[in-house]
Order: sequence, then C-alpha cells, then structure tokens
Amino acid sequence: MTQQIIDQAKAVMRKNDHGTYTVPTHGLYPFQWNWDSALSALGFAHFDEARAWTEIETLFAHQWDDGMVPHIIFHKHDDGYFPGPEVWGTGREVPTSGITQPPVAGFAVRRIFDRARDKELAAAKARTLLPLIHAWHQWFFSNRDPKGTGLVAIIHPWESGRDNSVDWDTAFERVPTDGVQPFTRRDTSHANPAHRPTDEQYKRYIWLVEKFRSLGWDNSKLHDASPFQIVDPGFNAILIRSCSDLAVLAETLGETEIAAQSQAMADKAIEAIETLWSDARGQYLCFDRSVGALVDSPSIGGILAAFAPIPKARAKAVSDRIEVLAASCNFLVPSHDPTAPEFDALRYWRGPIWLIVNYMIADGLECAGQTAMADRINRDCLRLIELGGFAEYYGPINAEPCGGDAFTWTAAMVIEILNTHEIAA
Repeated sequence: MTQQIIDQAKAVMRKNDHGTYTVPTHGLYPFQWNWDSALSALGFAHFDEARAWTEIETLFAHQWDDGMVPHIIFHKHDDGYFPGPEVWGTGREVPTSGITQPPVAGFAVRRIFDRARDKELAAAKARTLLPLIHAWHQWFFSNRDPKGTGLVAIIHPWESGRDNSVDWDTAFERVPTDGVQPFTRRDTSHANPAHRPTDEQYKRYIWLVEKFRSLGWDNSKLHDASPFQIVDPGFNAILIRSCSDLAVLAETLGETEIAAQSQAMADKAIEAIETLWSDARGQYLCFDRSVGALVDSPSIGGILAAFAPIPKARAKAVSDRIEVLAASCNFLVPSHDPTAPEFDALRYWRGPIWLIVNYMIADGLECAGQTAMADRINRDCLRLIELGGFAEYYGPINAEPCGGDAFTWTAAMVIEILNTHEIAA
C-alpha cells in the first residue's frame, strides 16, 4: 500500500513538471510558486536528485538584485490566472510578482544535501545556492525589520502563504479599496468559490499590489508604505529554521562567514519570537506592527512556530495546544481553531488542513522530542490522502478534498513522509 501511494504521488509530480519547474496544479495555478517549489524539491529528491536541485535553481535564477525571491515566476503566458504579470508590472525580463513568500528554501536545501546519494552533485549545487539563499535572508532583515527587532513583517497576506487567514481580518480592514480597477477573478472558475477568499478580500489584495507598483517596487519603501504590517510567527519560524539550517550547511561547506551571520540572525530571532507567546492561548500569536499589539487569533500560524528551534518547553506547550484542537476535529492540524466563531471548515486558510504545514509542524515537534504528536500528525496526513486524494487542502471534520486536485506539494509531502517515517496504522 505504501509503495502504491508513493507511485501515485510521483505521477502527480510528473504531471505538473514543466522540465525545470513545477506548477502547483494545472488550471488554478499555472506558474511557478516560491515555497511550493522548495517543498516540492523535497519530494523529487527521493527519486530524482538532479531534478530536485533544478527546481530550486530555477527559482533562484529569478532572484531580484536586492536579494528578494518573488512569490510567482510567470514562465509562460497563461490568461487563466489573475493577477497576471500585467497587473504586477515589475518590469522583469521574465515576469515575476513583486512580493515574496515563506523562505523555506534554506531548510529544503540543507535537507536535500544531508540525504543526497550523489554527494559530489549535492556539494556543487549547495555551494552555488548558499550565497543566494543567504542574500535572501539578509534582504528580509534589511527590508522587513527596519527597527532591528529580530522579527520580520509581511506586507501583503499573500506573502504569508495563508492568504485569507482570520489573523489578517482586523488589519485588512485598514486596507482601502478605493480606486481599484475592475477585475475578473480566475480562481473561482477552477475551484468552488465557497472554498476561496471573498471578492472583498480580493479588492484589498489588489489595492496593495497597485500601491506597491506605484512605488516602483522599491523594497526600501514598501514596508513603511503598507497599511498591512504583520509579524507572523509561522512565517518567522520558517525564516529562523532556514537561517539555522543554512548556518549548519555553510559550516559543512567551509563558508564560515555565512555560517556565523546566519546563526546570528537565527539566534536573535529565536529570542525575539518569545514576544509573540500567549499564555492565555497556549501558542504564539501574530503581532500587528501598525498598531503595536498582538492579534488575538488562534490560527495555525502560532502553531507552525514549532518548526523553528524554539525552547523545548514551548514545543511541549504547542503539542498540548494541538491536543486541545484535536478534541473539536477529526483530523489534524486545522488552520484555525474549530471552536472559534470565525472557523470555516472548507474555506482556504480559515479552517482546512494543509499537508505542507502539517509536515513542518510535525518535523519541528519531532526535533523537539514531541514524537507522539508528530507521529499522530503524520498518520493524519496519510488518512487524508486515502480519503481525499492529492488535494490542495482538506476539511478537518470530514476530510473533504478542497481547492485544486493533483496538487504537487501535497504529493511531495506524502513522498517525503513515507520515505522518512514508519507510519503505523
């Protein structure tokens, strides 16, 4: 049964493979997405190491001169997606978006390197990617942490990867919709509109894009110009983990300066993320930098913080928090607390389960010694696959497959989990 699932997952990945990059799924997402690619490379690495390296190399081939790696690369024209390159207007030879996404590449590259069977290839590829990933990490702290707090802010919900999270609701009300040009969404023609962000949210998404475009995509200006400045613990945890992993990789490759700088960034951020802890919620919370206050929203972002090397006592508390969530759903880990009034079991990031987040949470908990909960999350991942196929995401109550189907990073996570863990029934 295990090999059958792995074979099915490989078929999904091959279906979405465009040779040097993958698309998340055909129709709904016809381009290369940043963190999708990095996580998908983990799956490729188990059956085609060279292809895994190519995936990440293609992503970094479109890194901006200032170090940013954009969240979408528009390799080919496709009018089935909105907003396309003409809306972004970034002026790149190969069009890209003008914002970024969770920087999971540092983690992925270290993991692929450590497991590589072709050590010579891995050393050559990792040595080339190392300074590029480091430059991206430095970009974050230069452009998204202007006061040197140790934590970075996202300036658009799309950067978090959790587009319509409840976490953003209050802050998003400050984003106007005046002057937004009429547009036609494409996502709702590929997926159930009841599972997607609302039209009102889309207007605000586009207002931010148009605002940043009016500033010439000058990253030295965008943070302060955005009415949306959120310090997301999950996003920061991914950055911390990638900095920490890059430090280890750099040390292995003899790049001691990058190793020291990476570890220093990680250490400062690990200390700073403690300011986001909520004893009342038993998890980390977002911080709204615009108003200087924590966002009292019990979402997956504060649980994903366990992906970083946080103190073991915090990891235990996060595991206990997941146990509480398990009492109100049938599958872990819901993207919002099912007992909260804003919970929506099937709408994107307001309740459903995402295997990539499950994977990162389980990995962090396992590193911290919380193996029982990590195993439970991994078992639920496979139960969801058996019940709902390789969907984009799933309902936490009845395991409904939602969003796009034949989804690349879902398949990649299944390959990764089954190749690295013995999953008991």
